Amino acid sequence: MIQDAFWGILIPFLGTSFGAGCVFFLKNSLRDGIQRALTGFAAGVMVAASVWSLLIPAMEQAADLGRLAFFPAAVGFWLGILFLLLLDHLIPHLHQNSLQAEGPKSQLQRTTMMVLAVTLHNIPEGMAVGVVYAGYLAGTAQITAAGALALSIGIAIQNFPEGAIISMPLRAEGESKGKAFLGGVLSGVVEPIGAVLTLLAAQLVIPALPYFLSFAAGAMLYVVVEELIPEMSQGKHSNIGTIFFAAGFSVMMTLDVALG
Repeated sequence: MIQDAFWGILIPFLGTSFGAGCVFFLKNSLRDGIQRALTGFAAGVMVAASVWSLLIPAMEQAADLGRLAFFPAAVGFWLGILFLLLLDHLIPHLHQNSLQAEGPKSQLQRTTMMVLAVTLHNIPEGMAVGVVYAGYLAGTAQITAAGALALSIGIAIQNFPEGAIISMPLRAEGESKGKAFLGGVLSGVVEPIGAVLTLLAAQLVIPALPYFLSFAAGAMLYVVVEELIPEMSQGKHSNIGTIFFAAGFSVMMTLDVALG
């Protein structure tokens, strides 16, 4: 079981790293349409994962509360939203295609703030993987090894384009291929770290697992609405982001139901 959790936590990070490696094979920066498609796909995966892998299991685990089974999920969800809102205001970061940085004023380089923006994005994904594996290790009936692996694979799939989305713009900003790759990899390091910390915390308070599951869901959905949907909708109107959102949603839903 421990070995399953180890690989499950590592798989999403490998997805980010392989995606960042695209900087060695692609000569030019990603076209606008491709960036929209990749961002939409990532958003779809995160929404489906939040519902099937996190919120539904959270309510199932609180079934003994009867009609109040929604309560832990609702409270945890809001705590996750507020946690990411707090980080959004405390950490200086710069989103793609944005001229003005968010968060407190900082002397950080533009490329550093771009990496921080993606790092913020990856925190809830690491938490999601960590809390699901905490439930699996605790023997929770609602979370199987296959279900936890499905979440890990789903996040790894959407991390691959995310790795490219950060390394390619860094290269376009003038960084060397090596530094651009390293920036992409570093943006994903927070995922296994966040996963391990969340796993350890959840293991200490197993009765609070529904709150942890929904907390991760709230954090992920905050990222989707605050960051990904605006990014895939910027500029000239296009439906490509929406189509790939649906594709990402379908892939994650299929993985979770088929393997879970």
